[in-house]
Amino acid sequence: MIKQKGFFMFGLLLAIFVFNIACFKVNKLLNKNQIAHIWMFTVAFQTMSELYINLKYRAYWYFTPNVDVYAFLPLALLVPPVNILFLNWYPYNNSIKEKVFYFLYWEIFIVAYEVITLLPEPWGYFNYGWWNLGLSILVDPILLFILLKYYKTFVRTAE
Repeated sequence: MIKQKGFFMFGLLLAIFVFNIACFKVNKLLNKNQIAHIWMFTVAFQTMSELYINLKYRAYWYFTPNVDVYAFLPLALLVPPVNILFLNWYPYNNSIKEKVFYFLYWEIFIVAYEVITLLPEPWGYFNYGWWNLGLSILVDPILLFILLKYYKTFVRTAE
């Protein structure tokens, strides 16, 4: 079954490879313990969100709208390194204006990447039910803010 899906997941597998390499090559801020905290928080938070958004409300899904083992790949191997990159480069000691621009840059990046994931296979793997790009634009900054607050409250202060 993996062999059958392999070609159709080319875009996802490429993204997992690129973001994981980038995450571990450019990381200068987070130690192994902090990376593990962020990784596990991301997987847990995203999995809980997906249970409702995907399975209950059918807003969007990866590959198929049903329970699919392949949907775990973006949850466990794609989103965590992106979150680590976000936290690694975040301008913690800079002005509010610079922090707002940082969120804006990430919003543009995330939305552009989402557009790519909506392409047909083999590049795309993400599908909308009633969800749309406008909702992503509204929700993404909230999710980044939750990630940042989690890091500042539980991870960075624990060191």
